[in-house]
Amino acid sequence: MLLIHLARSRQPRPLAVLSRLWAELQGGTMDLLLHGLLLLPLAALLLYRCSPSFQYLCKVAFFNCWIVAMATLLSPFAAFRGRSVENMKLLRSALLPLKRFYGIRMRVRGSERLQLQGPFVIVCNHQASLDLMGMVEVIPERCVPIAKRELLYLGTVGWACWLSGIIFIERRRRDAAIGVISRTASTMRRENLRVWVFPEGTRNPGKSMLPFKRGAFHLAVQAQVPIVPIVISPYWDFFSSKEKRFTSGTCTIQVLPRVETRGLSPKDVPELTESVRQAMVEALAEMSKSDHGDQPLQQPGEDRDSPQGQGDTAGSSK
Repeated sequence: MLLIHLARSRQPRPLAVLSRLWAELQGGTMDLLLHGLLLLPLAALLLYRCSPSFQYLCKVAFFNCWIVAMATLLSPFAAFRGRSVENMKLLRSALLPLKRFYGIRMRVRGSERLQLQGPFVIVCNHQASLDLMGMVEVIPERCVPIAKRELLYLGTVGWACWLSGIIFIERRRRDAAIGVISRTASTMRRENLRVWVFPEGTRNPGKSMLPFKRGAFHLAVQAQVPIVPIVISPYWDFFSSKEKRFTSGTCTIQVLPRVETRGLSPKDVPELTESVRQAMVEALAEMSKSDHGDQPLQQPGEDRDSPQGQGDTAGSSK
């Protein structure tokens, strides 16, 4: 009996064996996890270089993260000044470096047409979120965009936009939108404010432009201020959300001759809207033909060899 007891006591207990196996398994798992974490950046780098779709996702994610990070960082500084159009300078300075990160070259033609003394309304085509990079490239002093009200509720981004004086509009409530336009018209004249509008109302990566909503043109007529059309060249050669492609390239921003609205009334708005849209559609078509905007556009009275034309030409709304 004593020998049997001694033999049994020398055998490892089941719990001790399981504990030892679990410790060895944990050690092996930790080694695997450690090696996996070390190899993960290399694998991501290889995937980034080999997969255009993965590269697209990374660049879009970085774009959005950059905006959120800059809004979070700059909002406290903007809050010291309070809600003011002058805070747009902070947002502009935060977004300007993005073109360098993505290797996008910006060419601006006709920028002298934005050097107006008084208030005016800018209308611009809207292709993708990349339009923000084009906007900050040319946005004049004391200019704020009109944006959909949903943007106001995007955390620190919405707060930063509100502090910068961005005008929010409820697109689904026509009466509320009309009220915003009326208040903005009086503010423009009183505070020498410029307003940036995307009259298509939504993103449009197509070959032409969507029908324009008339809010921007009602605003310009009500305030009796000029309209300055801006056309951003297509992104097809370096960006496509449909094909999941995002590389480097060149983007041309063409500032068209201003359109006067002095003396016009609300009944002239439909014709004014269509005439401005037609001028922008023609400019976009010419950009599309000239190597996706890589060649200069020729405007009436301009020299094609001149980098930015020969001054400003007042357009007609009729």
